[in-house]
Amino acid sequence: MRVKRGVTARRRHKKILQATKGMSRIRRASFRKANEAVLKALSYQYRDRRNKKRDMRSLWITRINAACKQNGTSYSKFIAGLSKNQIKLNRKVLAELAVSQPKAFEAIVKAAE
Repeated sequence: MRVKRGVTARRRHKKILQATKGMSRIRRASFRKANEAVLKALSYQYRDRRNKKRDMRSLWITRINAACKQNGTSYSKFIAGLSKNQIKLNRKVLAELAVSQPKAFEAIVKAAE
């Protein structure tokens, strides 16, 4: 008996075309271009989940550095002072304090000297 593949192919194509929902023109209409677009989008998504972590750390360091400058010290001296005085706060928490509670951050800078 002959096996017709139309249903399977249609289902596969439909899944890809639905994944291109927000895209425009040929990327949305043509299966071949849509498939290329989806593969590229998925690879960017995978890559950027990893890049997000380094971007956030960079942002936290920038915010801490700016707050340190306002309190008359440098970022490197501040971090060295934290480790010397065994104050164990990560950069995410320090950046949040620098933005939302400058008085608390100022107290931490004084303690790190």
